[in-house]
Amino acid sequence: MASTMTDGAAAPATLTGQRWLFIITILTGSFLLFLVQPMLARMALPRLGGAPAVWNSAMLVYQALLLAGYAYAHRIANLRRRTQAGLHIGLFALALLWLPVGLAGFTPPGDGSTAIWVPWLLFASIGPLFFMVSAQAPLMQRWYALSGQKGEPYALYAASNVGSFAGLLAYPLLVEPALTLQAQSTFWSALYVALLLLAAACGWALVRTVPHTPDANAQGISLTPAPTWRRKLHWIVLASVPSGLMLSTTTHLTTDLVAMPLIWAIPLGLYLLSFTMAFATRQGPARIIGFLTPPALLLCGALAFMTPGNSVLLQLGASLILLFTVAVALHGDMYRLRPAPEHLTNFYLMMSIGGALGGVFCALLAPLLFDWTWEHPILILAAAALIPQRRLFSIGEEEIFGEAGLRHVATAIGFAALALGLYIGFTLELEMDTQRILLLGIIIALGALVIGQRIGYLLVVLALLTANGGIYNAQLSWADLRTRSYFGVYSVNAGQDGRLRWLSHGTTMHGMQLMDDPTRPISYYGATSGVGLAFDRASTLYGADASIGVVGLGTGTLSCYRREGQDWRFFEIDPTVIGLSRDGGYFSYLDRCAPDVPIKIGDARLTIADAPPASMDMLAIDAFSSDAIPVHLLTRQAFDTYAAALSANGMLLIHISNRFIDLEPVLAAEAQARGWAIAKRSDYPDDAADAEGLRASHWIAMSPSADKLAELTGPLNDGDPLAFVSPDWSPVARRKDFTRWTDDFASVLPLMQLWRP
Repeated sequence: MASTMTDGAAAPATLTGQRWLFIITILTGSFLLFLVQPMLARMALPRLGGAPAVWNSAMLVYQALLLAGYAYAHRIANLRRRTQAGLHIGLFALALLWLPVGLAGFTPPGDGSTAIWVPWLLFASIGPLFFMVSAQAPLMQRWYALSGQKGEPYALYAASNVGSFAGLLAYPLLVEPALTLQAQSTFWSALYVALLLLAAACGWALVRTVPHTPDANAQGISLTPAPTWRRKLHWIVLASVPSGLMLSTTTHLTTDLVAMPLIWAIPLGLYLLSFTMAFATRQGPARIIGFLTPPALLLCGALAFMTPGNSVLLQLGASLILLFTVAVALHGDMYRLRPAPEHLTNFYLMMSIGGALGGVFCALLAPLLFDWTWEHPILILAAAALIPQRRLFSIGEEEIFGEAGLRHVATAIGFAALALGLYIGFTLELEMDTQRILLLGIIIALGALVIGQRIGYLLVVLALLTANGGIYNAQLSWADLRTRSYFGVYSVNAGQDGRLRWLSHGTTMHGMQLMDDPTRPISYYGATSGVGLAFDRASTLYGADASIGVVGLGTGTLSCYRREGQDWRFFEIDPTVIGLSRDGGYFSYLDRCAPDVPIKIGDARLTIADAPPASMDMLAIDAFSSDAIPVHLLTRQAFDTYAAALSANGMLLIHISNRFIDLEPVLAAEAQARGWAIAKRSDYPDDAADAEGLRASHWIAMSPSADKLAELTGPLNDGDPLAFVSPDWSPVARRKDFTRWTDDFASVLPLMQLWRP
């Protein structure tokens, strides 16, 4: 970019040969930016739990700080070069006061109202650090453009996202498995100091080689027309939809698998990779993906959230393909509409505003406005309305109907597809039988015909969403059988004959009740389950006044094991669950079996820590967010809390049923480290009539007293040391390669088994 010279001034020198310095600085900053996101979320798990909304709140904070950083970069970009460099390096050095990076020492609220508290904690913990690092990419690109280097500065944004993607991958695959949280903090802090030195080098090179007289742009003289507000709003809209889709996809992933940085990083990584592809100098791959996005949205959009949880991996795969293709298409459209380099920081500011608005919609507004994750299909429809479209094929319709007539025909086809979608949604069951597959195939074929005609295409996407679960979910919402809180979406479902009612959290069932036998524990808590066998013998094991605690209320099923004289208490983090399970809610276990049992609201580690020492004989841990693993409830520090609350020969019962994660090694390592006895009960109810509503379950029993555990499980068989005398229980073998979990070090990656049916 040219610069204005004063009379008699020499032509300004450029930073020839310094391109590598800017690239390394941008890569390092982006690497740090996206390394700290999962790292801080991992640090927060012991205090905040693993609800998907915690990660969405964290992402909202990151996007807000990113917006602030981009606004700062845009504002100082018009200052003199010496002023820019001095101000930026000075503020960068001031943020050193927040090192080493870590969480502020705030205590979460005891009532579970964390929606506002979580963002405030994260702002206070890393706000200045994240703010300064986030300004690196746009500011270094601006300095690069001012230096007169060859090549377009927008290409450096692709390099920035390569660094971001590397940071995301490095954390779950390299950093978390190898380093404790304290070591991770030290590593990140050292890299921050290195980044400060790199930024100072860029600033010094700029000041040293360029005359201090302001250029035309620094005097407010624009060399090209400024973007119009219409164009800026277009950039904002194009940026907001991929950002929102990234968060709604993250909600699904963390709900159905596990709240861990690897899972959090997948949607964010694809989102960043889309920038790398869309902003690359070679546009061929981005154009190909953009061309394939409309058919990909047709095939994947309806599957992303709208089907039941029987094909979770298929849904997750469809969600990720949808996110990536839409993000590449919309970010590619932004790149096509990019301004001249002198307006670069303005462009990135609008992009950041759009990203923040997508975060506000998904993390703050959607939980308040919707009783289900309706933001996801809404964002799919928004993507259908925005993605660039080209006809897949033509059979001469233009010559027959003309351009205007073709639009009318496409709209008519769209309405026909919508009518077919309504028919499927209202008349057919959700199972993928032959008739349903055939009719959905017809809608997809109609969609392929109208690609390139925006209104008709949008109507076909709406038809697919309607047919493939939209009507079913709308009926649940209309019937007031669904509610949403900061910790997830709860749905109350009933069998066709009305005898069986169950509670779902996400796509996972969390308790059932038979309406004609309402006090019989079923689902994972039947009489032959591990917890059923233990609670049924509580009075025998610990006397008629046995003291029992349960973490995780659910439908309140376990309360019907309570016997007269026993002292019971529940620990529940979400007040919404209490409304579903007592005082006339949808489930009556509590009202019928234990109406006076106290319920402690808040995170279990905090509420159990407040209990008197040695005050419980038995403690059951049944706390799951959908199918997500409560990592912070299974660390050494968590077991320290449980051990303090248990009596000397007390018993811990832990529910480990899970579709994708094998938790046995975690508990086996903990038991060995403490010298506790441990046993497992795997229950597989048969198909007999009295087994209605029962589900296969896996429970672990642990106790510091081997004799007390043997009263429940029977002694070990002398002839076979790998078996108990009682066939109901089995020993738990420790994996030699597994490291005991702590708040400072816990990796779920070695335990994942995603190929399980």
